[in-house]
Amino acid sequence: MKGKTTNFGVFVNGLLKENPVLRLVLGTCPTLAITTAVFNGLGMGIAATFVLICSNMVISALRKLIPAQVRLPAFIVIIASFVTLVHMLIKAYVPALNDALGVYLPLITVNCIILGRAEMFASKNGVLKSALDGLGMGLGFTIVLVLMSAVRELVGAGTLLGFQIMPEAVSPLTVAILPPGGFFVFGCFMALAIFLETKMGNKPNVNLQCGACPSADNCPAKGVGEA
Repeated sequence: MKGKTTNFGVFVNGLLKENPVLRLVLGTCPTLAITTAVFNGLGMGIAATFVLICSNMVISALRKLIPAQVRLPAFIVIIASFVTLVHMLIKAYVPALNDALGVYLPLITVNCIILGRAEMFASKNGVLKSALDGLGMGLGFTIVLVLMSAVRELVGAGTLLGFQIMPEAVSPLTVAILPPGGFFVFGCFMALAIFLETKMGNKPNVNLQCGACPSADNCPAKGVGEA
């Protein structure tokens, strides 16, 4: 990265240029699993965004106090604390969302997006920029979840947020809410993101092997296959 990135630049990076799902290809498991309905995608996006912002801020504030040898366990403890808080709130006030997301809600703790931003950004930057990075990445994640959910729910069930949109005479394409449909929609959105990046004059980043992995520094395979 050339020059000093502005606060606005840090925020907008997560929306398209470094979108965690479509450009960095992180968090694909929950993305494919829960995007069968807009309600699920929106709920997961908001929960992950809250955890991203809070964990980034705390990790950034404590970055000089956490020993390098235990940084990943420390990051996980911090992230898990916020995930537990979110899980308890959702379970108490939005039980339907808790049932819909199932195990993917507590698994936010080890979500590659959150661990990746903690290691690659929050541990190296100030609190404000880390908060903006978490907000941008979280919004980018949420937008993708909601858009994918909207397409899959509309095509696969004929509804949006549970409201009937397609005429009842039109049979839904059920495959859209099944795993094959999830992969197909995901691929279409990735292609669209690359197309938009190219049109904006930004060369697509195809070197995704180690760039966003939280364990890249200690991985013996780092650099394998990279030119």
